[in-house]
Amino acid sequence: MATATGKTANESRTNPDLEADIKQLKADIEKLTRQLAKTGEHGYGTARRAATEGVEQLRAQGEAAFDNLRSNARDVEAQLLASVREKPVTSLAIAAGVGFLFALLARR
Repeated sequence: MATATGKTANESRTNPDLEADIKQLKADIEKLTRQLAKTGEHGYGTARRAATEGVEQLRAQGEAAFDNLRSNARDVEAQLLASVREKPVTSLAIAAGVGFLFALLARR
């Protein structure tokens, strides 16, 4: 689009105007870069907190499962001891049979 003097709108801008626009553009880019860096740090912090919470939750679940397993093992041990005390001869025969089977398997 030509003006009354024959120059277009872009030609009427002076060199100092363009330099000011370039400086403003550089400042905007730096500001945007800082904002993106802050957003990245925030995202990293959030992800790290979520991972820490997940690890804590898994640790608690693992401890609960271990405690449950330990309790079940104690119950089985108590039942086995009670069974051996009630029927010692039968328990001895079962132990001998299991030992014999292990010996057979070990020979092969």
